[in-house]
Amino acid sequence: MKNSLAYLTAFAGIIGGCTTSQTNQSEQADLHLPELKNTRKRNVIFILTDDHRFDYMGFTGKVPWLETPNMDKLAHEGAYMKNAFVTTSLCSPSRASILTGQYSHVHTIVDNVAPDPGNLTYFPEYLQQAGYQTSFFGKWHMGDENDDPRPGFNHWESFKGQGEYYAPNLNIDGKRVQYSDTTYITDLLTEHAIDWLDNRDKDKPFFMYLSHKAVHCHFKPAKRHEGVYDGKTIERPATYSQTATDEYKDLKWPEWVKQQRHSWHGVDYMYHGQGDFDENLQRYCETLLGVDESIGTVMDWLKANGLDESTLVIYMGDNGFSWGEHGLIDKRHFYEESVKVPMLVRCPEIFEGGETVERMVQNVDVAPTILECAGLKKPDYMPGKSFIQLLKGDETDWRTRIYYEYFWEYDFPMTPTVFGVRTDEYKYIRYQGIWDQNELYDIKNDPDEMYNLMGQEEYQDIAKDLATDLYDWLERTHGMEIPLKRTVKHPFGDYRHANQY
Repeated sequence: MKNSLAYLTAFAGIIGGCTTSQTNQSEQADLHLPELKNTRKRNVIFILTDDHRFDYMGFTGKVPWLETPNMDKLAHEGAYMKNAFVTTSLCSPSRASILTGQYSHVHTIVDNVAPDPGNLTYFPEYLQQAGYQTSFFGKWHMGDENDDPRPGFNHWESFKGQGEYYAPNLNIDGKRVQYSDTTYITDLLTEHAIDWLDNRDKDKPFFMYLSHKAVHCHFKPAKRHEGVYDGKTIERPATYSQTATDEYKDLKWPEWVKQQRHSWHGVDYMYHGQGDFDENLQRYCETLLGVDESIGTVMDWLKANGLDESTLVIYMGDNGFSWGEHGLIDKRHFYEESVKVPMLVRCPEIFEGGETVERMVQNVDVAPTILECAGLKKPDYMPGKSFIQLLKGDETDWRTRIYYEYFWEYDFPMTPTVFGVRTDEYKYIRYQGIWDQNELYDIKNDPDEMYNLMGQEEYQDIAKDLATDLYDWLERTHGMEIPLKRTVKHPFGDYRHANQY
């Protein structure tokens, strides 16, 4: 009898979970959003780049020799969102969060191969319903590696998976076009985006999404930029060398960080030995120059066509990038350089330029922001908020913390499942499924995240409160289950077990 009752209770829980999911789907199925009062349908351009670290822009001074004049100008004339974060530091989950306005555990595109579940609504679909003409150019890369039609876009040009820097193959509204080996993808996408702007219906508002492949590894700059930064180096981060010795143990860093130092995502075996640290850094910065020029081309077009004052322009990275911090490269983890992204915003008709916004924003805020600029009220299921109020200097009821999640990947098993919460003072990192050290950092006094405070008596209450807050968020947003998917193949990035299933 007890077993039967337990079975029925579990079954009821499953049904209850399905009911919640179906409710969310039905909410998203209605593409008619209420219109906001006293607003206009503003033109919007959203430019996304891949793996661009938040402080690798000329005006930040992080890399003294890196020149990004167009990003610098965008920041000077607009706003620099100094504390912009993603909810998951990985391409596909972050891009899905941008387009759906939802957390990874809700949209379930939790890694780079998890498919679209088929019940998602992308915010450009709301724009279409509101009379916008929409276009997409570039890297989609959400789940399955296909070049299918991109939902929400009247005109779309895209490619499968990561695509190619040279000799790209584009699917343009259903027709595949192969370009020559002299064609550089950043330039091609920019050229086609400008052509679409020239030939759009000028009686309708527009939304254009320019999504670059750059600066994803393996880094390949435009021919005109090759070798520009040869010989250039950076000062190694303060946390670069501790995992080369046993010093990390005294700092109470997790063991997985030590193990990852000699892996695809570690400084001692980066990308399985394909180029050394300085060479990869130089190519990364050279590849970024093409993106900067693309921004300049778009901004020049807006000015030449009299639309530079009224158009909202957002530049953003899909995730951050470590360059040696904690002995790591790339992304996935919850350290600052991985989870923080560049974000620049400009629209003189909305706010004055030259601002630095300190409050924390996330990728789930992009959809609500653009919907507001289209005169539409965001759907209730989107947890983010429009950051237009911050651009206008209004911090009323703004968030005081951001949450993070990353789910272990079969292809890159070096990084464990991560959950975390960050305030302006502390960061709490909790690992799932491994016997290892959780982390707590005083990020105000220890911005390098060197000294793990976890376990110290004077910080016990802080750690407990943040852990409680983290689980409150997961329960509130239906995130207490780890999404699983079918994976039967040889792991891509696991050099220790390459031929296993």
